[in-house]
Amino acid sequence: MQPTKYTLITGASSGLGKEFARQCAAGGRNLILMALPGSNMFSLAESLELEYGVDVRFFEFDMTNTVLLQQTLEEVMSQYQVNFLINNAGIGGTSAITDTSLERIDSIIQLNIRSTVIVTRMLIPHLLQHKESYIMNIASMAAFTPIAYKTVYPASKAFISSFFLGLREELAGTGLFVSVVYPGPIMTNSHTSRRIIGQGFKGKMGLLNTSEIAAIALKGTFSKCRVIIPGLMNRINHTLMQLLPLSFKLKLVSREVKKEIQFTI
Repeated sequence: MQPTKYTLITGASSGLGKEFARQCAAGGRNLILMALPGSNMFSLAESLELEYGVDVRFFEFDMTNTVLLQQTLEEVMSQYQVNFLINNAGIGGTSAITDTSLERIDSIIQLNIRSTVIVTRMLIPHLLQHKESYIMNIASMAAFTPIAYKTVYPASKAFISSFFLGLREELAGTGLFVSVVYPGPIMTNSHTSRRIIGQGFKGKMGLLNTSEIAAIALKGTFSKCRVIIPGLMNRINHTLMQLLPLSFKLKLVSREVKKEIQFTI
C-alpha cells in the first residue's frame, strides 16, 4: 500500500494560504496546515475534511520561534509523507523606516526569510524521497524593485526570489521542482483592501482575487514552471518595469506606495 501523501501549507489560516488549502483539498490532496495560535484552524480543517473527504492536520504556533518550528517540522516528518510544500507565510506593511519598530522589522525578516529557509532546508531531504515532489514559494511583484516606505518587505521578497531560483537550479534533475510565484496586489484583509482602494485605479491594476491567484499558481507549479506571474496586467507591468532605469522606477513606485501610509494601522 502506498503511504498517504500530504501537502504542507504555511500561513494557511486566511487569504491566499486558506485558498491554497481549499483548492488542494478540492483536488484530493491531504493537508498539513500551519498558522498562528488562535487562527481557528480546527474549524477550517473540519470543513475541508467534510466537504472534500481528505485528511487535514494542523499546527498553530509562531513560526518565528525557531526551536518550536524545528520541533514541529521534526514531528511532521516523523509522522507524515510530504510531497508538496507551499511556503506562503509572510508579513509586510507600509511605513517610514523611522516609524517602524525594531520588533516589526525583525518579525518580517524572521518570518519571510529565516523561517521560510528553515522549513525548506529541513523538508528537502524528506521531499527528495519521492519520485516527484514540489516546492511553491510566494514572493511578490515587490521583489522586482526596491521600494521606499516598505524597504524591508520587498528586500525580503527579493531574497525569496533569489534563494529559490538558485535552489531550483541546484535541485535540477532530482525530481524536486521549485517554483516562485510573484502575485500583484491581493485584498487579503480589510487593512490591505483599504490601502489598495485608497490608491484608486493604479492600486487596482493587476488585482486578482485569491482564488484566481491560487489556481494559476498551482497550475504553474504542477507544470514545473520556474517563474509564475499571475495576471496579464502584472506580466505586462513586469516587462515594462524591466525597461525603466532603476532610479526612475524607484521614484515612480515609491511615490505611489507612500500614499498607503495613511492606511497604516
